[in-house]
Amino acid sequence: MFRGINGVNIDAKGRIVMPTRYRNRLQAESSGRLVMTIDTDERCLLLYPIQAWERIENKLAELPSFNPQARRIQRLLIGHATEIELDNNGRILLPPLLREYAGLKKQAMLVGQGKKFELWDEKHWQESRGKWLTEEAVVDSDLLPDEVKSLSL
Repeated sequence: MFRGINGVNIDAKGRIVMPTRYRNRLQAESSGRLVMTIDTDERCLLLYPIQAWERIENKLAELPSFNPQARRIQRLLIGHATEIELDNNGRILLPPLLREYAGLKKQAMLVGQGKKFELWDEKHWQESRGKWLTEEAVVDSDLLPDEVKSLSL
């Protein structure tokens, strides 16, 4: 499981250094091979170990191609999917089009989400997190999925 929030710098060549605590696992599980794509709901990027991505990609490919919403998701997620690799220094190169989509500049946030990471522009992350925390304070419990209601933290 990938968890935690990490501030990362984007260098002049568009690379980030993967935090050390994730590198060994990524090397062991996927030989450092990853897939990066866009998030269709937020201006951030999704980063998956190759095996986790391939399972998702197979499910996406099975969606009905005549359904406009399914085609939209296929086009966006599979169409933007880009294979990347950890280099010997634990860095990954962020493709320019994906960096542009997410508005990534110099400072970014790498957010562990279990089987994947999200990569956010730091300022956008701070704004979104603030909005979510404000919304959480006034959330209608009837709108929560039953699975969330049954959690005990």
